[in-house]
Amino acid sequence: MPLNYSKWDQLELSDDSDIEGHPNVDKRSLIRWKQRDIHEKREARKHKIEALKAEIACNNILHPRLIRIKERIASAPATATGDLPEDADAGTSLTGLPFFRYLVDRLQSNPSSAAPPTNAKDQPTYDAMILSLLLQIYDSVKELPKDEQENAILVGMKKHVTQLADHTRQLQADLEEEVKEQKKHITSDDIHEGWESKYIPPKPAPAPIKNAIVDPSPKPKTTKTTTTYEVLNPVASSSHPATAPSQAADTSPEDDQPEDLPELTSALAAFSKLSLWDYAQSFSFIQGNRDVVVPGASDALLVAAFQAEADGKETYAKQCVHQSLLLQYCDKLGRDGVRVFFQKMITGDKRAITIFVKDVEDTYAHLVTRVAASATEAAAASTSQKEQIQLVPENANSTITFNVPDGPPPDDLILEGPGTENLNVEEVRKALMMRWSVFEGFDDSLKDALRLGTLEAVNKVLGEMDVAEAEDVVEKLDMVGIMSFAEGGIRDETGTANSVGEDAE
Repeated sequence: MPLNYSKWDQLELSDDSDIEGHPNVDKRSLIRWKQRDIHEKREARKHKIEALKAEIACNNILHPRLIRIKERIASAPATATGDLPEDADAGTSLTGLPFFRYLVDRLQSNPSSAAPPTNAKDQPTYDAMILSLLLQIYDSVKELPKDEQENAILVGMKKHVTQLADHTRQLQADLEEEVKEQKKHITSDDIHEGWESKYIPPKPAPAPIKNAIVDPSPKPKTTKTTTTYEVLNPVASSSHPATAPSQAADTSPEDDQPEDLPELTSALAAFSKLSLWDYAQSFSFIQGNRDVVVPGASDALLVAAFQAEADGKETYAKQCVHQSLLLQYCDKLGRDGVRVFFQKMITGDKRAITIFVKDVEDTYAHLVTRVAASATEAAAASTSQKEQIQLVPENANSTITFNVPDGPPPDDLILEGPGTENLNVEEVRKALMMRWSVFEGFDDSLKDALRLGTLEAVNKVLGEMDVAEAEDVVEKLDMVGIMSFAEGGIRDETGTANSVGEDAE
């Protein structure tokens, strides 16, 4: 098959061997001049092409507007749509010469800033170019009588519209000629990458779930040959190895620490919210998220299910159980377990679907039972471990009584009896008023227990309070004299049978 070298004819070289020059000029200088000439012509052609494209684009905007102005002068109705002056609402009812004057005034007083997208200095806007053309036409007809000006303006508009269209067609022909000439030669701008072969390494496997329990990789089995010698006394023989301590007995304190539970990732959280029994949706999600099928994902979903059931979110808890078992089945079916499992479920394998649905229902029922049992255990533990303050006499001969005030002290307070001679009536009044104020500040349940006067009733109310609140109540009872006991000591009890005595002032 003959080879085709015609494409190399488009190469333009600056160092051809057939360059003919003046004998007094060295060839290197001729090659440099030739190279510079090629680059200068190439750049000039590139700039000319860009200029032609810009001028054609500008004419494509001006030409429809001039046609519209010509139609309005020729008594065509206005559309009143758009932001252009020739279609504005203000000039809707104008045609002919009045519209021409209105348009000139509008372009002079409120021109638009829209202009061709060029970097040329003092680039005129589209409105400025149209205004210049309208003024040029008006200058050529203003010497005519007024009844002939409108027709002359219309003729001038038709002439300029035709000239602009012809000029645009000529520019388009020049552009095609320049582009054709540009493509005759291969330049550096034409170099592009056709195809490339690169090695793209596979994506690494996603990391396991945080706090997941990952089974260690099995160690390869090795065969080891040992030689043993029979001796008369194997115990005393130095060749018998000492018995190694049991590794099971060697436990570190870290083993007793509670382990952190697996946590849901963002992908697993979205996976757990998929609909129940929608296997196609789950399969599509797994295909788009590799980090769902990782070690620990199933455990993290079960932990989320337990927490959701404890929070009263039964539907979401069952969804988590469903997705967890779905991942477990895929893992148990081997390396290609995801495809095998979903192929059976999506195609409607009745035996596989029945087994899976039963497993989901049984697992969720067991989860509900465990959540209820856990809540009961937690409530019992919190009740048994709650600390309490209890009032207990120091010994069997001591008693604790409560002197509850009936009301505030009377205005005519009189002190009678022995030992009252040196007491100040106002000081006693303040003490009695303080005792009444403290009593009134207690809860109604505590006031009722104090009025009842039994130690059991007061201890029952104190046992329902927090330790700090109960201590404050006991201190106030002792300070104002509502509570009195024989030996001046009280004892607070926690939830156990132990009692701790504290001195009262």
